[in-house]
Amino acid sequence: MRKLLAVAILAVSITACKKTANGDVEVQKPVVGTVTDTLNVPSVSVVTDSTKVNVPKVVTDSATIKVPKIQIKR
Repeated sequence: MRKLLAVAILAVSITACKKTANGDVEVQKPVVGTVTDTLNVPSVSVVTDSTKVNVPKVVTDSATIKVPKIQIKR
């Protein structure tokens, strides 16, 4: 019996919510009768920004390296 009562209360609380045209949520609370509260849902906007970054130039010089040549005589 208690499980049935808990399921009934849960079903009523889930069905007592609805969204308005502007995105807010209206919730009806069971108080001797019903009271409707409006919850304002925040909106999120994503803005991207670009920044110029100075990257240093790397200059390399070529170097001549003398490598010994080994000859093996058999």
